[in-house]
Amino acid sequence: MGFIFSKSMNENMKMQQEFMLMNARLQLERQLIMQNEMRERQMAMQIAWSREFLKYFGTFFGIAVISLTAGAIKRKKPAFLFPIIPLSFVFTYQYDLGYGTLLQRMKGEAENILETETSTLQLPKGMITFESLEKARREQSKLFIDK
Repeated sequence: MGFIFSKSMNENMKMQQEFMLMNARLQLERQLIMQNEMRERQMAMQIAWSREFLKYFGTFFGIAVISLTAGAIKRKKPAFLFPIIPLSFVFTYQYDLGYGTLLQRMKGEAENILETETSTLQLPKGMITFESLEKARREQSKLFIDK
């Protein structure tokens, strides 16, 4: 009789462990999906901000180019045209970020770094472990009694 009871307990325990494992997996999948959704929304906001900034900066850039060109022609000084060069770099960068392929190129470079330059991604002193966290916690809480 004890054998039947223990066999039933073992089966129940095994079923409960499987349920807990499936539940943990489901929770992890939900967390990963949520984190990806948040990342996508943040990137969409960054692109939208860049496009909005481009509208205002493009207007400023256009007015500045026209004004500086008119000033250079009127005063016969080509030095007035020099501010157009750095402003055009900023304009081109913002355009590439908002409407071009900058994000795809950045993604490709990031993938390349992840694949070929893993040593540059390592944390100083290696990965954080539970033991290192406990050691730091104990050092910071010397005022409290540690058991």
